[in-house]
Amino acid sequence: MTRHPNSQFPDALMDDLRRLNPWWSGIQPPAIPATRRHLVQRVRRRLDSGIAPIIAVRGPRQVGKTTVQLQIISDLLAEGVPPNNIMRVQFDDLTSTSGLIDPILRIADWLEANVTTDAFNNLAHQGQTAYLFVDEAQNLSGWSNQLKFLVDNTSLKVLLTGSSALRIEQGRDSLAGRIHTVEAAALSLSEIAKFRGLECNAPFLPDNGLGELLRKEFWQDLAKHGQDHGPARDDAFRYFSERGGYPVAHNTNDTEWGLLADQLNETVIQRVLQHDVADAQTVGERGSALLEATFRLACRYAGQTPSYQRLAEEARLTLGRNVSAQAAGDCLQTLADTMLIRLVMPLEARLRRSRGSPKICLADHSLRASWLQELIPLAPGTLAASPELTTVAGHIAESALAATALSIPGLDVAHQPEQGRNQEVDFVLNVGDRRIPIEVKYQRRIDPFRDTLGIRSFIERSENRATFGLLITQADTPPMDDPRIVTMPLSTFMLLT
Repeated sequence: MTRHPNSQFPDALMDDLRRLNPWWSGIQPPAIPATRRHLVQRVRRRLDSGIAPIIAVRGPRQVGKTTVQLQIISDLLAEGVPPNNIMRVQFDDLTSTSGLIDPILRIADWLEANVTTDAFNNLAHQGQTAYLFVDEAQNLSGWSNQLKFLVDNTSLKVLLTGSSALRIEQGRDSLAGRIHTVEAAALSLSEIAKFRGLECNAPFLPDNGLGELLRKEFWQDLAKHGQDHGPARDDAFRYFSERGGYPVAHNTNDTEWGLLADQLNETVIQRVLQHDVADAQTVGERGSALLEATFRLACRYAGQTPSYQRLAEEARLTLGRNVSAQAAGDCLQTLADTMLIRLVMPLEARLRRSRGSPKICLADHSLRASWLQELIPLAPGTLAASPELTTVAGHIAESALAATALSIPGLDVAHQPEQGRNQEVDFVLNVGDRRIPIEVKYQRRIDPFRDTLGIRSFIERSENRATFGLLITQADTPPMDDPRIVTMPLSTFMLLT
C-alpha cells in the first residue's frame, strides 16, 4: 500500500530493492546453506535482546556474514513476521544509490512509505517490529550519522554487516549507546565439526560473558572435553589443517585445494587489495604494490613480531625502492582494518607502555597457504612426516590461537615481549584486572621446566594478577607437576568457540 509517492526515488533502485527482498512478492529467496554457524544464534540473541537498536557484525570477506543475514531473515519469516516488515539493502556494488543524498535515510523513507505494513513507529505501538538488514553501509559517506538519525527517531531494529573494522569502529563514536558489535571470524573448530557432521560441534565457552575464563577448573574441564571427543576433535583439526576455516572450504567438501586457493585469492585477498583498499584512498608509499608486498610479509611473519623497520627493509628489496618504517607500519594497519590480519599489541606495563612490535596474526591460515602457494600442515600426524616444517607450523599455530581468542566477544588479547625482567609470553588474556598467560609450544616433546619458564615467571610477579597459565601443545600431554599450569593441545583450545 502506497502512503505517499517519491518521484525522486530512482526506478533502478526500486528494482534493485525488490530483487534483494523477493519475499515482498511471495518469491523464495536464494537458496542458503542448511548448516548454520554458531554466529547465527549469537547475532539473533543480541538482535532480540534489545541491547541496542543496531547490531553490527564485522568480519573479513567471505566468512558468511551475508548468509547469517539471510538465515535470520528466513527464521523471522518462518516465525510469522510480515514479509513487508523485513527489508534488506546491500550497498556493496549497488550503484543505483549514487544520486541520493543520505541514501540510508532516503531508502528508509521509501520503504516506510511503500513497503512496510504501516509506519515504523506505528508498527511498534501495535507490538510489531520492523527489521532493516544493511550490508557494507560503512562504505557510504556519513553512514553512521544517518543510522543515528534513523534509530533516534524511528522504532526499528537494524542489523549491519561489514568487512571494514576501521570504518565500523569509527562509526561507533557517533553511535555510542546505539550499537553493539559482534566479531565474525572464520569458522571455529566446533563449527568445522558441525559442517563435517562430527560430534564436538558445540562451542565449549557459553555466550554469557568472560567470567568462566578466570576459573582454572574451566580450562581443566576444556582439556578433558577435548580428550573425551578426541577422535572427532582430531578429524575436525585435520580438516582445518588441510583447508583452513573459510566456509567455502567446508561447504564444498570434494573441491580440490588448488581451486579453493584460487577462489580465496580472487574473492578475499585480491578483492581487498584491489577494491577495498583502493577505496580507502591509499596514496604515495601506501600504494597497491606496497600493500601487496606487506601482505606477503604478513603471511611470512604470521605468529611473529617483526619490527616495522624490518618489514620496510624487506619490502624495499621486493619493490626496489625506499620504504620507510612508518609506511610499512601504516600498510600493516590498513591490512588490519580490512580484517585480513589481526595485530596483537604488546601488553601495557603498569606504569609505562611496553615497547615492542605487534604480533601479526592472519584471519585464517588458508590465506597464507593460498597466497604463498605453500601449505604448512598443523595436524600432528601430517606434520610428523615433515619435521623440517615444525618451526613454521609453530608460528602458524600461534596465529591460529590468536584468531580463536580474538573471536571471543569482549576478550582483550596481548603479548608480552621480552624486556628487562619480563620473560617473553606468547599471549596474555586480559579479563577485567586479571590476566592469563599462554605459551604455545608446538612440538612433540615438552620440557616441563624450560617450556613453562615464561608462564611461571609471569604468574610469580604479583602485579600481573595471574594465578594460573595455559601451555598449548601439539597433542594431549600429561598434566604438569606445577598445578598452576593447565596443558592442552591447540585443537582443544580451538573448541572454545
